[in-house]
Amino acid sequence: MKIKDLCVDERPREKMLSRGPEALSNAELLAILIGSGTRKDNVLVVANKLLAAGEGRLSNVASMDSREIMSMDGIGSGRYASIAAAFELGRRCCLEDPGLEKTPLLDPKMVFRMMIPHMKGLDHEELWIIFLTRANYVIHKEMISLGGLSATVADPRLVVRKALDKRACGIIMVHNHPSGNPLPGKEDLEQTAGMRKAAGTFDIALLDHIIICDDRFFSFADDKIYFP
Repeated sequence: MKIKDLCVDERPREKMLSRGPEALSNAELLAILIGSGTRKDNVLVVANKLLAAGEGRLSNVASMDSREIMSMDGIGSGRYASIAAAFELGRRCCLEDPGLEKTPLLDPKMVFRMMIPHMKGLDHEELWIIFLTRANYVIHKEMISLGGLSATVADPRLVVRKALDKRACGIIMVHNHPSGNPLPGKEDLEQTAGMRKAAGTFDIALLDHIIICDDRFFSFADDKIYFP
């Protein structure tokens, strides 16, 4: 069935104009970006195939390799560019100042909200440090280490040096697990202990270590691991 054979209210563009973008499914929104289908499939079928390739998750589609997307029937370089641009605009929108840095970070959920735009959909690990004042206001946040699929390592001496340079009184470690399991492994426990010891030598408090996945997180402070 071609798109023009659908009733007007079920065509993605017309549906968005009459009901608003929030009324559309993920596949319908992707269909608008793709624009048109092929001789074999209409644009909604093409969009659903793309979504299925990402296991039904937009975050998976956003992290797909460009060659993988363009290899799909009905999606060439021009259509890939539209899709990639939309995801990048969404990412940049999330990165715009949400006001969190103007208030003290008082719980792990606030840290999660601040950092998820940086880490959502990554296929590798990154370790970030948030530098804080004594009242827990953010001075600066920075990616310290970039790793592979299952590990990233930060030099505690480098982190402490940066904290002293920024006159930070506290730090929060944040890294992601691409596997989707936020629970800490042996290396995470050892790295947290090492960072806390190094920071404490200079009277800098390691306030938390938070492990982020796309839709969940683990807080060392909440679970009282090394934070009695």
